Amino acid sequence: MRVPPTWVRRLVLAPAVILAAAVFTAFLPLWLVVATAVSIFVEPRLRTPRLLWMGYLYLLWDAAGLIALFALWIASGFGRGIHSPGFRRAHYRLVARMLEFLFWNGRAVLRLDIDVRVPAGFHDDDGPRVIASRHAGPGDSFILVHALYHWFDRSPRVVMKDTMQWDPAIDVVLNRLPNRFLAPEPAPDARRTSDHVLQGRIRELASDMGPRDALLIFPEGGNFTERRRTGAIERLHAAGLHAAAERAARLQNVMAPRPGGLFAAIDAAPDADVFFVAHTGLDRIRTITDVWRELPTDKTITMRFWDVSRADIPTDHDERNDWLLAEWEEIDDWIEEHRPTSVPEARPIARIRRRRSFPSEHPRRVPGATRRE
Repeated sequence: MRVPPTWVRRLVLAPAVILAAAVFTAFLPLWLVVATAVSIFVEPRLRTPRLLWMGYLYLLWDAAGLIALFALWIASGFGRGIHSPGFRRAHYRLVARMLEFLFWNGRAVLRLDIDVRVPAGFHDDDGPRVIASRHAGPGDSFILVHALYHWFDRSPRVVMKDTMQWDPAIDVVLNRLPNRFLAPEPAPDARRTSDHVLQGRIRELASDMGPRDALLIFPEGGNFTERRRTGAIERLHAAGLHAAAERAARLQNVMAPRPGGLFAAIDAAPDADVFFVAHTGLDRIRTITDVWRELPTDKTITMRFWDVSRADIPTDHDERNDWLLAEWEEIDDWIEEHRPTSVPEARPIARIRRRRSFPSEHPRRVPGATRRE
C-alpha cells in the first residue's frame, strides 16, 4: 500500500494514534475482562487477552513516543536544531528507551528468549559496521536494532521499506535520524525509482559513518515467503544468471539476496567491518493467523553473527555475487540446523538476557566465540 504524504502522516495519522490510545485506555479494563472470559471458555492459552494486551502496549508505546518526539521538536526551536548532534543523541536515547519498554513487556507476555551468538572480539572494535541480515517473521528488525542499541553499544542506521512509515512514531523518529526508507518493488508496469538511485541513497547513508555506527540492511528486500522466494529465482533466470538461479532454488529458508544495496554500502564504507546475521525462531510467524496460533510464543530466537574479512570480499562483480550467494547458502544451512522442531508445553517464562550476556556458539560452528557477562 502506498505511503501517504508527509502532511497526512503528521496531521492525521499521528493524532489518530494518540486519540486511539486514550480511548483504548479508558475502556481497557472492560475489554480485558471480556477477552479473558472468552478465552477461558474458548481456548486455554489466554490468546485473546495476550493479543489484546500486546496491541494496547504497542499503541501506547506509539502514542507516548509521538508525545516525546513532539516535545523534542519544541525544545529544538520548533525543528530548527532537530538535526544537531545534541538532538541526534537525544533521539537515539529515546529510541533506546522505547525499545527497552517494548521488549521488557514482550518477554513476559510472549514468553520470548533471545540467544545472541557473536565471534570473539565483537565488542572490542569501535569502528563502523555494515551488518547484513536475513529477513523473516514480524519483529526481527526490532530485535536486531534493540540488540545493536542495548547489547552492542552501536548507533544503528537502518535501510528499510517505506511502508514502515505507516507507523507514526517510527516514521517521525527514523526520519530524524540517519536512516533510509526505500520503496518496495512495484508491479512490472508501475513506475519505480531506478536501482542506481536506490543504491546511491544507501551509499550516502554509509559514507559518513563514524565510530560505533552500524548500518543494518536486509538484502532479501522483504520477509521470506514462498512467493517471494520463487520471484527471486525467476528474476535471476530473467537476468540470464541461470547458475545463480539454480543455487537460489536450493535455498529453502531464505531468498536469493539483492546484491546492489549491500555492495553500495560496503564500497562507501571501506573502513567498516562486515557482518552477517542468521536467526531463527520467528520463521513460522508470518501472518495474523500465525501470531494467533503461536501465542504465547514460548520461543527462543537464536541469532548468530559472524564477520567477514575485507580481504575476503572480491572486487570483481561476478565473483562478488558468487561470494554473497555463498554467504546466504551458509545462512540457509545454519537455519536448517537450528530451526526449532517443537516447543515444550510446560516451559517456564523465559527472560531476554541482560546487556552484554552472550552464550558461546558451538565450537564446531563458530570457533573462538565468546561469552560476555
